[in-house]
Amino acid sequence: QVQLVESGGGLVQAGGSLRLSCAASGRRSLSMYNMGWFRQAPGKEREFVAAISRTGGNTYYGDSVKGRFAISRDNSKNTVTLQMNSLKAEDTAVYSCAADMGVTFYFSDYESYEYWGQGTQVTVSS
Repeated sequence: QVQLVESGGGLVQAGGSLRLSCAASGRRSLSMYNMGWFRQAPGKEREFVAAISRTGGNTYYGDSVKGRFAISRDNSKNTVTLQMNSLKAEDTAVYSCAADMGVTFYFSDYESYEYWGQGTQVTVSS
């Protein structure tokens, strides 16, 4: 298994930027996992944000964040990063990272991911 811990959340004004980090620990190399970021706001369903393949060759983004967010990974440091730019009030949510070790990669489906961090709060003020 793998343990995931998010950091970097906080309060930021609209138009600002934040960088979230997901630190992974465990017996297996981080390169064994496809990784994703999801978010959930009160009263709303969990929403796919971004995903990245095992070695970083493929990335995927939800429509609402394309062009503003960027996902990256450094397997040697066991970290996955979500750079968030041009933040909007609608981006306010708890952001969680997740790991998928399956053969198939349903990157936008939260049920595809086996391991989850506890999340970090991002609040964007208008």
